[in-house]
Amino acid sequence: MDRVIEVPVFPGVNDDDAVATKGRVGVVGAAVDDSPEIQQFYKAMRDEKFAAVIHLQGDGKAVNPFINKFGAGLTVGLRNEGAEPIDRFIPYVHYQSEILRNLEVVALVGACTTWLHPHVEVTEIDEQETASIRESIKGKPYVIVHAGADDIRRVWPAAKFAKVADGFADKGYQVVLTGTPKEQEILTSLMQAMDHAAISCTSLGLGGLAALLRKSSLVISNDTGPLHLARAVGARTIGIFWAPNVLNWGPLTRHRHRVAISWRLECPRCGITPVSPWPFQPVTERCDHAYSFVESVSVEEVARFAAELLQP
Repeated sequence: MDRVIEVPVFPGVNDDDAVATKGRVGVVGAAVDDSPEIQQFYKAMRDEKFAAVIHLQGDGKAVNPFINKFGAGLTVGLRNEGAEPIDRFIPYVHYQSEILRNLEVVALVGACTTWLHPHVEVTEIDEQETASIRESIKGKPYVIVHAGADDIRRVWPAAKFAKVADGFADKGYQVVLTGTPKEQEILTSLMQAMDHAAISCTSLGLGGLAALLRKSSLVISNDTGPLHLARAVGARTIGIFWAPNVLNWGPLTRHRHRVAISWRLECPRCGITPVSPWPFQPVTERCDHAYSFVESVSVEEVARFAAELLQP
């Protein structure tokens, strides 16, 4: 990656909510791009004289008109019915592995590969960020437990995480609990439910977290960013997934990874099955009840997966 160009706040592209609150969203959410800042950005992009612009973001309804104003020699990406045309595209179908979806897009310009696994390189600076945590770990093998997620419906109960974590502590592993500052309540509940002491870590940046994940013996996590980062740095993982999300976000292989799947599709409160047109966003009815859809995953299943991945 040679350069990064910052995109101004623009609805549907990088910050819907922030722009909407400024009154710069038109009818049915259509972006209004006549602000001086956006016009100046378009001009700067046209001056770049890009040979190609490739987008990997959604169905194209917001992004395609945005990139079409760059004046590139070729536009490439995803497109659904109703989205503005671009030169080369694949249809956006929600239920597709995000890895394979993006590789299919870049293959439209001849970028093909036989390596299907995302890879993130950990740097020396990333390693240095973990120094204080490693002092607490004291050289022991450690297992990382990430018990939070942005959506409560993807969160496995803290009591179940605690039982699995105690099992690792009984076997001599140091348990490290990771999370963001806003997930501190979940980490506190987890620590209180455990019989053994654990190390709580909410202060690492993305690079430091990557370094910590890479050298772990195993990562157990809800379906959320740190789980996918763990796979990208080469860690063994157990992901706890709601069934439809496995199609998009689950790992492609099982040599170093397992998926513990909840097959419960109905909301525990209202009975709606929120899977059309995609998870939690039904067409005719909205279900935003704060219940876990993955609670049914058993401690025994996760423990069995852990034993499989940790055997010599």
